[in-house]
Amino acid sequence: MSRATRRIRIGAFLTLLLALPLGAAPPGERAQPVLEQTDLFEGGKGGYARYRIPGVVVTPKGTILAYCEARRSGRSDWDAIDLMFRRSPDGGRTWEPARKFPEVEGPKSKNPVALAQKLGNPDEITYNNPVMIVDGRTVHLLFCLEYARCFYSQSLDEGVTWSPAREITSAFEGFRSEYDWKVLATGPGHGIRLRNGRLVVPIWLSTGAAPGGHRPSVTSVITSDDRGRTWKRGEIAVPNTEEWINPSEAVAAQLPDGRVMLNVRSESTGHRRLVTYSRDGSTGWTQPAYHEQLREPICMASLLAVRRGGESLLLFSNPDTLETVGSRTRLGQSRARKNLTVKLSLNDGRSWAVSRVLEPGPSGYSDLAAAPDGTVFCFYERAGPEGTGAGRLTLARFSLEWLGAKP
Repeated sequence: MSRATRRIRIGAFLTLLLALPLGAAPPGERAQPVLEQTDLFEGGKGGYARYRIPGVVVTPKGTILAYCEARRSGRSDWDAIDLMFRRSPDGGRTWEPARKFPEVEGPKSKNPVALAQKLGNPDEITYNNPVMIVDGRTVHLLFCLEYARCFYSQSLDEGVTWSPAREITSAFEGFRSEYDWKVLATGPGHGIRLRNGRLVVPIWLSTGAAPGGHRPSVTSVITSDDRGRTWKRGEIAVPNTEEWINPSEAVAAQLPDGRVMLNVRSESTGHRRLVTYSRDGSTGWTQPAYHEQLREPICMASLLAVRRGGESLLLFSNPDTLETVGSRTRLGQSRARKNLTVKLSLNDGRSWAVSRVLEPGPSGYSDLAAAPDGTVFCFYERAGPEGTGAGRLTLARFSLEWLGAKP
């Protein structure tokens, strides 16, 4: 086969793939590009100055659960923060009012790191980093308290009710002999269920020694093999080195060959996402490598594995830019959070064949989910009305036709 013929066949395959939704289309019908956006949370409303750190999952019945941090003053990650969610039982057509997740019972105190650095008031408690996993009829929820303790809850009725929060910080204690953390965080975004039933939640840990309390840091996972009853630590996937600087928020996906890909944020001077693989989603992580196509402005991203018939697809979203901000021109410093882009890979993330901008303006954290009918959702941060800084959390609903269509 000549190279020209091979290019034609690959192009024809891609055109055919993107002419169909993830789910099978009725015979003789051609689906149309779809993009719809719904603002679910807006800063300055509901008693909170700012909403951040979005996450979204969809159950097999099509119920959407969109969740986030609700920050009372909006000053920082160590603000007085509640965890909120909204529920749509009909695939996003209607939405129930925002509700709080179960709170932790008993005494609560500010993280000593935050107190030492005067990052928050002693009487303001921070709930942070909610993560969900859909597991058949069960929805698992993990979240943190004061970046110091981790808790677990579950819902057996599509998010209508939740079990009391149960502490699972003991899963993190196993890291101490290797990394004496003072700050912990799950996700954020969503975790994954492997085909063998194992639950995998990316996590990061910090000694809290640097200003802000979140650096230096390393990346790992915690896992459960008994549907959330017990949790254990994985091996450190990305350590903090001169090359891999402050690895933190990570996202995971299981590939068709069973391997788990971990895609990791860092402050490395290469300004590219780090990628590492494990056969079991917990141990034996490969040496992290930069992916040249995935630019890193130093921001959380999202990764989602989906199936369309016999095809395996991988979606990725993040602010795809390295535009500098003010005087932040040094390599490894944060870049502008804008130009939120969704990418699609046809070869398990080795390369990314399709890319389309979802939000060209200010935009930050995002999370991806797919409905049983193949609809894709991206829940993300963007600027408030007329560019105001309070910000919104917006749920975008789109089809692969939209993703593959020319702008």
